Amino acid sequence: MNTETSQTQTGQEIIQGYLRTLDASPGVYRMLDSESRVLYVGKARNLKNRVSNYARSSGHSARIATMISHTASMMFLTTKTETEALLLEQNLIKQLKPKYNVLLRDDKSFPNILISKDHDFPRIDKHRGAKKKKGTYFGPFASAGAVNRTLNTLQRAFLLRTCSDSDYESRTRPCLQHQIKRCSAPCVGKIPADDYQQLVKDAERFLSGKSTEMQTQLAAQMQAASDDMEFERAAALRDRIKALTQVQTSQGINPRGVTEADVIALHRDGGQACVQVFFIRANQNWGNRDYYPRVNGDEDPAEVMQAFIGQFYADREPPRMLLLSHGVDDEDLVGEALSEKAERKVELIVPQRGEKAELVSNAARNARESLGRKMAETATQARLLRGLKEAFDLAEIPQRVEVYDNSHIQGAFAVGAMIVAGPDGFDKNQYRKFNIRGDELTPGDDFGMMKEVLTRRFKRLLKEDPNRELGTWPGLLLIDGGAGQVSAVREIMDDLGVSDVPMVGVAKGVDRDHGKEEFYRTGQPVMALPRNDPVLYFIQRMRDEAHRFAIGTHRAKRSKAIGATPLDDVPGVGATRKRALLQHFGSAKAVGRAALADLKAVDGISDALAETIYGYFNEN
Repeated sequence: MNTETSQTQTGQEIIQGYLRTLDASPGVYRMLDSESRVLYVGKARNLKNRVSNYARSSGHSARIATMISHTASMMFLTTKTETEALLLEQNLIKQLKPKYNVLLRDDKSFPNILISKDHDFPRIDKHRGAKKKKGTYFGPFASAGAVNRTLNTLQRAFLLRTCSDSDYESRTRPCLQHQIKRCSAPCVGKIPADDYQQLVKDAERFLSGKSTEMQTQLAAQMQAASDDMEFERAAALRDRIKALTQVQTSQGINPRGVTEADVIALHRDGGQACVQVFFIRANQNWGNRDYYPRVNGDEDPAEVMQAFIGQFYADREPPRMLLLSHGVDDEDLVGEALSEKAERKVELIVPQRGEKAELVSNAARNARESLGRKMAETATQARLLRGLKEAFDLAEIPQRVEVYDNSHIQGAFAVGAMIVAGPDGFDKNQYRKFNIRGDELTPGDDFGMMKEVLTRRFKRLLKEDPNRELGTWPGLLLIDGGAGQVSAVREIMDDLGVSDVPMVGVAKGVDRDHGKEEFYRTGQPVMALPRNDPVLYFIQRMRDEAHRFAIGTHRAKRSKAIGATPLDDVPGVGATRKRALLQHFGSAKAVGRAALADLKAVDGISDALAETIYGYFNEN
């Protein structure tokens, strides 16, 4: 429910007015400002009691007092249980991103290692996203780098293939991976199926934490091979043992008494917070990652920790144990919610001694050091943004700098790219790519492409944030180009009615050399910055990042187009049937020329689908 309130009432009086309509039910409440923007989302075991606390005239922290003063209305949603309210609260926080809540800003998914089970010779590969493929998953790993390092070593230890099924089917001789002893080449029959399956089982045992037992067995096999004068086999087993040892030593911390846990430590300083998360699986350290949740400065550690845990596991499966540096306000409730999500018991522990306490202490030290580095980088970034203001005579320090670039090959596979920099450095969550749609554009028309990109970008801004209150409007545009490019962009902006956004054109100077850039602004003379000016280096980095992002996007689009075939558009033909058709006929063109009887002869192609394929190519 939501109730209109008088503009003359204070926030405290508005909150007081809702108490008549509330009962002792559990639920979630939202506090909104005068423009219906959500200020805060909270949950309560007893809504009436919880909201009455806000109606008190004193006893609030500065943050809560400010929030109450800005409250113009409230919304409520009752739930059956407090656990349900907790889950709903965290989902709403992630969705609405209220100003006064602790907010987890970096929410990327974690990669896993997947050993597939849909092939006679399973492949081992990195996997990110929903676990829809058939196979065994091991993870999460903290980063793609942690997965890649482990995969590289596992390849040397177990010789499992990493190639795609289509590559596997098309090979007639071993690939480079076999030559460098990272694959047993099952694609060309270099290893019997039973022996390959044993390698798969060994890899799964290692990733399940049975590495010590396996190394003992391998050592015995190596000794037996040596005794039987099978020195080549003994050398191969020796290499496998060395590879397994390398995985363990590179992981650093491998606790003996903790099989499966996430170690979560919080450190706060100067109104900022860092949460460090270590992933322990199968008694192995599978990497760590640091997070910098948005805090207001006066929250207690338990509140920050509980908010972080709720949002972090909102769309992730929690492990059996969370080792925490600080307790949470509602430990039983949080544990119940996580156990319900995982469909097994999840423990929350704040260890005081022993190996678990050492793990938390190590994570806390990492959190402290990471926050120190982050604060130093933030201070440097603030100086650079202030330098931009001074260099280009801007009215205020830009909190969001947008840099645009295009990439194409003679007009083909054209894409536009936008990168964003701000007080925290490059904000990769805000990067955007634009597939150039303009059919009327002349191939290679950079002016036309830039016009399309900026028109689409600012039309969307005008629609989604017309009052410029969400922090999505740029304080400065950097355009790759000189006077002509700036003039064209200014015309575009004037047509859209946003001529007050500052912009600077960055052009390569004499000899197109780094350090000799020239800067163009509407109605002002061309200028340059001293060669050793930190602001110049900052601009170069932003321009190079935009170019890197544009090139990467262009290459991805080109690769996808190159790999496409007419079979991609045939109804009912997925990856498996496409592979069967290509193996049978040799090419998509041959499929299109095939007779109906020949199509029906392909394994896995029914008569009805053969008629669909035949009709598609002959009607088009």
